[in-house]
Formats: sequence, C-alpha cells, structure tokens
Amino acid sequence: MALLTFSWVGSVFFMPAKAQNIGTSELGLGLGGVNYKGEISPKYRFGNNGPAAMVFYRRDISNPVTLRASLLVGATGASDNYFKIPLNQLRQARMSGSLVELAGGLEYNFLDYYDLRRQQRWTPYFFVNLAGFLSSTKTESDAQAVVGGSTIGSQITTTGQGGEAEKRNILSISIPAGVGVKFALSYHWNIGAEIGARKIFTDLYDNLGEEQSRGLANPHNSDWYFYNGIALSYTFYKIRCPKVYRSNPTPLE
Repeated sequence: MALLTFSWVGSVFFMPAKAQNIGTSELGLGLGGVNYKGEISPKYRFGNNGPAAMVFYRRDISNPVTLRASLLVGATGASDNYFKIPLNQLRQARMSGSLVELAGGLEYNFLDYYDLRRQQRWTPYFFVNLAGFLSSTKTESDAQAVVGGSTIGSQITTTGQGGEAEKRNILSISIPAGVGVKFALSYHWNIGAEIGARKIFTDLYDNLGEEQSRGLANPHNSDWYFYNGIALSYTFYKIRCPKVYRSNPTPLE
C-alpha cells in the first residue's frame, strides 16, 4: 500500500508536464482588495477591502502542479465603529496604512488546464505559499475614557516625536493559502479570480498587541490579512525538444 501511495505521489509531481511535450508559463496582473481581521475587525468585513494590485508569474512542473511567485501591493484599514462589541465601542480605534507582500509557492490545478484538445479550458485550483510582508500602518483613537491612569486615545494612537499620529512598520512572514478558478479566453489569454487568507506570525499588524495596549487588546484574537481579486494573464508556450539518443549515455543523462 505504501509503495502504491509513493508511486501515485511521484506520478503527480514528476510526470511529464504535457502529453504534447509543451511547457507553459504565465505572466499576469490582478486587481482586487486587501482585507484584515484582528482586534479592530474581529470578523471578516467586506467593506474593509482596500484597493490592491498583484503581479504574478506561473510555471508548470507537471500537469496539475505549478510554481508561482507574486508581488502584492495594497491599502489596508479598519474601524472599531462597525462592530457593536463592548471593547470595540469603548476603544473607538481606527487603523489605516499599506501592505507589500512577496510570495512564492505551489498551485494545484484540479483539471488539465493546458490540454489543448478541450473545447472549453478552465480549472479550479488551490494554492499555498510562503511570503514575506511589510506593513506600514497607523492606529488612532479619540476615546477620552481613562484606563490605567491615561486616556484610551493616548494609549492606542501611534505617535511620533512631535506627538502626531505616525505609521509603524512591521516586517514579518505569512503563509498565504486559498482557492481560485481560471478560464482560457484564447490560446494565450486567461482570466481568473481567487481569494486567499494569510496566516501571520505577529499580533502587531494593527498596532494593538497585549503588551502595547493592556486591557484594550484581546491576546487570543490573532491578526490575519486577505486578498481577493480578478486577474488577466498571458501564457507563453515552449515546445520541449526530445532528447537526443546516445548509445552510451553518461551517468547524468
């Protein structure tokens, strides 16, 4: 049974990329929104989407599996005022800023997208990446209630040397994962849509960690960010030439 399982996995990842011996790669542009879930937005709220753009590259390594790399740039923001939770109403915080993400990973296509014999080419897909991101956000509050000897607003607002609200930079890693679907418009052009969540390893995306805002932040509410959008891409095809026959091949051939 173990041998059969190993053989199946090997056939998925290492079988020839196309029956026609064609290699493919894609270059594309996506437009959509960056969203956030955390202290200020405990639930996913569609209205929190900020404009975002993604440039991506795909290259096949087998029929179902594709390598992918992407650069995502977007605006991010949220407000306590949209949630009728006592802590949110007391805190009255709002967060805004920008996000840059560089990611790479794998994409699994559930259908043979580049089988050119299909009349309508399309496939759903799943992806998982490893990413590095830089967020630059500021968090403000006008709340005048006093907690711990100072106003909530003064504890939450990220201030600079002049006392004005300023952005703080967070550099960290995330694990993007999600689903999408793509359709072939023609031999070269494709259109698609995807949505993905990013698990991040810091609770300071919104500047509201437990140590920074004691009693005003929930240590059990981890920060996440999301991207959802549509994309247009162009496919490049490469005919793989058959290997030249050698009567005495070297060990590396």
